[in-house]
Amino acid sequence: MTLRPGDANEVVEAYRYVMQLRHQPAVLVLSRQPLPTLDRRMYAFATGVAHGAYVLADPAGGNPEVILIGSGSELSLAVEAHEKLIAEGIRSRVVSIPSWEIFDHQPREYRDSVLPPTVKARVAVEQASTFGWERYVGSAGVIIGMRTFGASAPLRALQEKFGFDPERVAATARELLGKR
Repeated sequence: MTLRPGDANEVVEAYRYVMQLRHQPAVLVLSRQPLPTLDRRMYAFATGVAHGAYVLADPAGGNPEVILIGSGSELSLAVEAHEKLIAEGIRSRVVSIPSWEIFDHQPREYRDSVLPPTVKARVAVEQASTFGWERYVGSAGVIIGMRTFGASAPLRALQEKFGFDPERVAATARELLGKR
């Protein structure tokens, strides 16, 4: 069981989840980067970690046009892109997926409530391999991730070089929607 929490609140909930396991190994994958702790008065409570994935942020009234998906340290990139898109009047949803294994074992109704099949415009952000994310973005979505081995440099320089920034995530969402 692998859990990649995206902020301190998700770390607490991931730890709670792991502590109730009795006969299954688990790993918490934590970032060594300083990540923002999301204000849970503005965003959904992190208790959704127990379901493997949950809706972190939605547009007013729900009904998103595009879904931004993040896990671990990439979650904050999705949140920042969401704020940009909302400010432009684009209805975006942010989904946090700290655990594929847990989410994939949820009932179909729950998974469809988090990732509605009718919303084809989806962007996943993964600073490592893109392998596996296609199951969540579908054939019409885009995965922003590494397709090469990488490089060695300070984190910010690497993020800039490889395009891991909120503006690229927002631009990708706009392109999927045909709103350049």
